[in-house]
Amino acid sequence: MGAAHFIIPDETGQELYSTPLAVAQLVSLVLVGVVAIIGFHFQWWEGRKFLEIPRPLDYLVVVNVLMFVANIGITLWRSSRRTTTSIVLFMGLLSAALLYLPGMIDTTNQTMDSYWRWWVVHLWVEGVWELIMGAILAYLLIKLTGVDREMIEKWLYLIVGLTFLSGILGTGHHYYYIGTPSYWLWIGGIFSALEPLAFFGMAAYAVAMVRRGGRRHPNSLALSWTVGCAIMSFVGAGVLGFAHTLPQINLYTHGTLVTAMHAHLAFWGAYAMLVLGMISYALPLLTGRKLYNTGVSAFAFWTSNIGMVSMTAAFAVAGVTQVYLERRVGMDFLAVQEELAVHFWGVVLAAALFTIGILAFVYTFVKSGWPVGEVNASATPEYA
Repeated sequence: MGAAHFIIPDETGQELYSTPLAVAQLVSLVLVGVVAIIGFHFQWWEGRKFLEIPRPLDYLVVVNVLMFVANIGITLWRSSRRTTTSIVLFMGLLSAALLYLPGMIDTTNQTMDSYWRWWVVHLWVEGVWELIMGAILAYLLIKLTGVDREMIEKWLYLIVGLTFLSGILGTGHHYYYIGTPSYWLWIGGIFSALEPLAFFGMAAYAVAMVRRGGRRHPNSLALSWTVGCAIMSFVGAGVLGFAHTLPQINLYTHGTLVTAMHAHLAFWGAYAMLVLGMISYALPLLTGRKLYNTGVSAFAFWTSNIGMVSMTAAFAVAGVTQVYLERRVGMDFLAVQEELAVHFWGVVLAAALFTIGILAFVYTFVKSGWPVGEVNASATPEYA
């Protein structure tokens, strides 16, 4: 949301429609989040994995997101300059808002509830998020590589096409064992196997644009986060997701630490690194303090990534061991957990390293301070 508030005005050349509305939306979002987390500790939840906030808060989320989409949409509508990047970003955000609604369909049937719930959880992650991610990557690559906008946005069209081709029907890989008809085994297996193509497209176009434009931009840290986002999301969401998405494999890996292996690197690459890349690009422009090429910022990038890759590797070893001992040998779940204890020490050590890297990033963020004066991002020199 913060990235959209930064990108849309810059792409359209139009001031945000309402800054007070953006502030009110931020405050209400924080309130909903804090109330939800406190409520969890008092057993106030729906008990639906990934969609656990109580129904009253669901309605507040809808209102909040409508405020956000309206603010962004009116800004885009009032502008005479509408780029492919800004339109794809807005359509991704609007689709994310609409796809929250299926998760609010009230049903007492477990299979039906799971069916609709994955419309939110899967189609956010492997559907509309790839539109949002592709648009933000396109924006950052345009700003950081100097490659012609037309060239970069052609790749964006390809990624949108691959996302819709694979991501929508790829939802079927969540329908294997929830009581749906058996044809979802075929649909889910085939189309979810195609989902890595969109992530591969993002990784390929990020690397290609950097090679084409070079590393002339002074903010090399933002460029590192941007390219790292594309590569890590391909490995985490694409390769590791494909590793256990086919029904013949998922029969054994479902609900094991193999999922944790995939999820940790996927969310780090596709979500967190994108946000950190956007922060790294926008922060110097907003604050006027160019702290992007310091030793601390480089330490933050490499330490957090090494920590996350190490954590993923520890989960991978533990997950494969769990699958063999539990699903093949037939050992009891708790007995297997005892056998895996040593691997969790690896997870803890890797997580500690990762945390140190994130704290270094937070240190740089805090040191950058509050914004200084007014900054026109479009007029800021892009290259040294």
